[in-house]
Amino acid sequence: MNSWREIILHEFTPNVARLTLVADPDGLILEEGILEGIRNQGFELIPFEDHVAFRYAYESKFRSHWDRGEQTDLVVVLRSHASALGALPFDLLNAGRKLSFNLGEIFPNLSYPVVTGLDRSDLDSLFSAQTRHAPGLLGENATKEFVLRHVFEIAPELIKQPSDLLRVLLRRHYRGQRIPKILDERFIQILQQNDTFTEWPLESIVSDREAFFAFLQERWPLFLDRFADSGEHRLCEKHEPYGLKYPGPSDLPFDHHDVKVYIDNLFLEGMLQSVSHEQSEKLSKTWTSIGVITSSVEDRSRHLSKQIANLSMSIPKDNAKYTDWLIYARGWAELIVTVYEDASATIAQEVKNLQAQVDSSFCSWLIRRYAGLVNLPPTPPVMLHHLPRFLSHKIVEDKRIKIALIVVDGLSLDQWIIIRETIASQKSDYCFRENAVFAWIPTITSISRQTIFAGKPPIYFPNSINTTDKEPSLWSQFWADQGLQPNEITYVRGLGSGNLSEIAEQLAHPKTRVAGLVIDKIDKIIHGMEMGTAGMHNQVRQWAQQSYMLSLLDLLLKLNYQVFLTSDHGNIEAEGYGRPSEGSVADLRGERVRIYPDFLLRAEVKKHYADALEWLPVGLPDNCFALISPGRKAFVRDGERVVCHGGISVEELVVPLIQIERRSS
Repeated sequence: MNSWREIILHEFTPNVARLTLVADPDGLILEEGILEGIRNQGFELIPFEDHVAFRYAYESKFRSHWDRGEQTDLVVVLRSHASALGALPFDLLNAGRKLSFNLGEIFPNLSYPVVTGLDRSDLDSLFSAQTRHAPGLLGENATKEFVLRHVFEIAPELIKQPSDLLRVLLRRHYRGQRIPKILDERFIQILQQNDTFTEWPLESIVSDREAFFAFLQERWPLFLDRFADSGEHRLCEKHEPYGLKYPGPSDLPFDHHDVKVYIDNLFLEGMLQSVSHEQSEKLSKTWTSIGVITSSVEDRSRHLSKQIANLSMSIPKDNAKYTDWLIYARGWAELIVTVYEDASATIAQEVKNLQAQVDSSFCSWLIRRYAGLVNLPPTPPVMLHHLPRFLSHKIVEDKRIKIALIVVDGLSLDQWIIIRETIASQKSDYCFRENAVFAWIPTITSISRQTIFAGKPPIYFPNSINTTDKEPSLWSQFWADQGLQPNEITYVRGLGSGNLSEIAEQLAHPKTRVAGLVIDKIDKIIHGMEMGTAGMHNQVRQWAQQSYMLSLLDLLLKLNYQVFLTSDHGNIEAEGYGRPSEGSVADLRGERVRIYPDFLLRAEVKKHYADALEWLPVGLPDNCFALISPGRKAFVRDGERVVCHGGISVEELVVPLIQIERRSS
């Protein structure tokens, strides 16, 4: 077969059995392409993780249909070996056929412990390499080197010079590749046999993305010094600097062609920060200008034009992986910050044109792929409801760990950048491990934020779908299911201003192990904002400059919490194109979305808004039918401009997931 997916999808023929039970210890069924292929063949899927939650979905969505004689194709996935299928409830075993898949059967000649550590999206490259090269039976180290070479394009034995290593690490960390720890260990082991890399901090920069870019950042000014003094030929005498945080060579070959090709993008996308330099005018006329702060309007305009060009060329396609959009969203957020700080009318129009392309591509991709995101494994987290299960793995692994999850209601990625820069200017010892996840559609608080605290899709809390009042009990129930006691669980909302003493005692309680903290200050700013995105940035910056957020982070870190920050949805500036006259038929009347209890009621309103999107109720209760305003439009008075949320733009749907740490000295 041409793909490992064909081996699995071949077993799913519609109308063979109304129920299929699958033993899937390696999570193969939950891979993006498999999920899409199964859905395209008419199957629906439910993971069997939580017995109560499963039974609710099974009885309400499928059993009732079967009792009425209706045909469905349901797949129940158990993340265990085939022997565990017998432990499923009798009514399932009696009604379903049984299948089993595992990586050992698909890659019989490779070491199973090595292969199982790979991200499922990497299996395409591995299957292709296995087919093309037909390796014999490989041991563990041989499998590691086979995978490094053919999946990650890393041939350790060919890395002989600093530029070779930088090229490999730049490709890896720029793409955000996740490489299993056992492969990193083998890679480092081979590198350490080369005397060239004896002083390099390999244990840090190989696996740790933030450490690698920090390593480059502190050496960039040193490179500029030498480059400015001696030009391309570096004729000046070298002076070794003092006080570098990361050991290793101070002089990196940024000007080597294999490294230089990444430089523009690293600065444009915020992975490296431009620095001041006493010879900035001279440097601004060279290829290093992108990494130098200048006062020239022309230079800043050129920088912005490069950002736009870079993002125009890299819009993910319809068949893109979800990680492509998460990475793109971070670059998009950097552009938004730059545009609203310093952009001419011409540049602003270019961004608006690009915005339309991005919105269209993102919407098209979501329609095809969004449903598959819901059932992806929670590690790494992809959607907001994955976060509690992702965090619970840490709690279970180490009984001493304490975790605080800060949910900043309404915070978009671009606004996070402003907060990060403000905090970093005040606290140089903070480290931000930045990722992103998808919010829930519709991107409203009562739906998306509740999924964070429930750890489940909205279908499992239909009675509170229009309120957030159940969040404390949902949060407590999730952690109780993980074995925590009530006095180990804390939930506090309404934060963002005032005195922290009111929650300090709860957080400092010796029994507290998990804390859910809701900051609603940004959401309040959104709903009172009349000055658009520029006004939002200004207000968010002013709030971040106050002491609240910094004091909260200091408190949590001092109390030895692992601190994670996220958001339930972002926001955009939108233009009104009419307010529906629907009376009381809508359960929720948002500015970017209307939610109806019946698809016929929704269809009636859509007649007046032909380009609005009738969103399929993916993961939502059966009586939750959303009508989403298109593009950058809102259900408010024609021509009125508002900052709002509820729709499916990149800014609304892709939200930050940040781990905040204090750097060790």
